[in-house]
Amino acid sequence: MISTFLVAHPWLSPTALVLLALLGPLVGWWLASRPRAAWVLTGVALLPVAALTLVPVDRELFARCETAWTLPTVGRVELAANVVLFVAPALLASVATRRPVLVAVAASALAAGLETVQALAPALGRSCSTDDWLSNSLGALFGAALGWVALRLAGPYGRPRSRSSRGEIGL
Repeated sequence: MISTFLVAHPWLSPTALVLLALLGPLVGWWLASRPRAAWVLTGVALLPVAALTLVPVDRELFARCETAWTLPTVGRVELAANVVLFVAPALLASVATRRPVLVAVAASALAAGLETVQALAPALGRSCSTDDWLSNSLGALFGAALGWVALRLAGPYGRPRSRSSRGEIGL
């Protein structure tokens, strides 16, 4: 169903990617001093990831996984959508943790874990693919890079205040 929609509207994923590239660092900049809000939004951004990768679909069961290494392009709508899927969570988690490199690695590991679950639970009707993992990892890398830009824009003023800077004494 989603694949059919994306094929009918191939401009959607590239448009979403451009919007994330333009607006993501600004949103991240605003969230840099609000790590709790960044964490909440990270959780919200992970909901589509879970829904689009783990919710069962009415398809035939897959007996094996596809091993291919195809780079996502506009013409490959599912792969392009897989890139977009991981950009926002990686951007938001990068701002929340202030560690974009760690987030990129963790998001790539999450993508590999999701593909493993799809492989081990054929009843989901989901196909596992190295192409999906690669696309998700590229999206995570791009999101983490946008998070890095947001943190640079925020500078030292975007850092959460410590207890001592608020007049509290930390023990």
